[in-house]
Amino acid sequence: MNHEETSRTLQLAVIGAGARSGIAQHAVRSGSGTVVAVADPSEASRERARASFGDRVALFSDHRELLASGMRIDAAFVTSPDHTHAEIAIDLLGAGVAVYLEKPLAITVEDADAILEAAAESGSRLYVGHNMRHMGVVRLMRDIIQRGDIGEVKAVWCRHFVGNGGDYYFKDWHAERAKSNGLLLQKGAHDIDVIHWLAGGYTTLVTGMGDLSVYGDIADRRDNSDRTMPEWFSFDSWPPLSQTELNPVIDVEDLSMVSMRLDNGVLASYQQCHFTPDYWRNYTVIGTEGRLENFGDSEGGVVRVWNRRTTYDPAGDVEYRVRGDNGGHGDADRRTVDEFVDFVLNGSPTETSAIAARNAVATAVAATESLRDGSKPRAVPAVKERVALKL
Repeated sequence: MNHEETSRTLQLAVIGAGARSGIAQHAVRSGSGTVVAVADPSEASRERARASFGDRVALFSDHRELLASGMRIDAAFVTSPDHTHAEIAIDLLGAGVAVYLEKPLAITVEDADAILEAAAESGSRLYVGHNMRHMGVVRLMRDIIQRGDIGEVKAVWCRHFVGNGGDYYFKDWHAERAKSNGLLLQKGAHDIDVIHWLAGGYTTLVTGMGDLSVYGDIADRRDNSDRTMPEWFSFDSWPPLSQTELNPVIDVEDLSMVSMRLDNGVLASYQQCHFTPDYWRNYTVIGTEGRLENFGDSEGGVVRVWNRRTTYDPAGDVEYRVRGDNGGHGDADRRTVDEFVDFVLNGSPTETSAIAARNAVATAVAATESLRDGSKPRAVPAVKERVALKL
């Protein structure tokens, strides 16, 4: 591309004007893009989008109406519910629109593979928003591993305490298998991607276990489609069984775990609970010459390294401060959007990977199948080689 192309402002669309649609603002604030269109089936959501992106934004009921309008769109942020990702992304890619697809890539392996096929065949740029690869704590752990401070990685363990789970995932579509598959996929796919990245391999075999332990016992239900999560969220909703106005359908697990064998011999585990009082991720990575562990996963947290023999030593041998992402992953969102824009304009390499995103989905799908089938082991299918070569 010439200089004029790389410096132009992108014409952006937002597909799905829910809680995550605000990430498009990072492209607007950086001066690299302008949101010119929003598509959402909800009139209330479209009006909220107009308030967010300005009176000049064109509003459409869905992505098909937007494409049929002939309006010039360079790139789209797809932040619609997970079960809609495949149809929307495939249509946009086929129309030559670059796609930022909110994670997870899809809720089935078949849909994930179809999206990769569409990107490979169309040549349109596909980016999956696995923002955790840009979180300060994850990059710090990866830097420690890459330097060889703990030797060759042999095991990765992740415990995910989802303290806001009742508000985030059990009051809307996330609670329904038909729309999310399960929270081991919807939430866990992000950490599984990080596990793969830190370990340097992809999962080939899984065993899952889980249950709907708490939220299924709550009878107070409400259709919350007229609201978005910030409108009902409250730290006062405690203890978990005091939650009210949960989604009418709840058939996903609120407690789940998976054991994984990776293609490079690394063994890994992921554990997720949606009714803990605290909300953070705890990673342990064990290598041939030491181990690391994080305490806190945003600004103010630390990563400690043990690399000499000892008895109990809570301080470790070396401690590193986590920088960025104060109070959440806002910094990571900004870095992820910046990377997407650079990818669209300049074809620059990315830390995220559509193939890795698909493999995270495939691992989570297999794990969910296992936990719902007596914890029988499941093999994780690989990406078709001809597709992988084009991406």
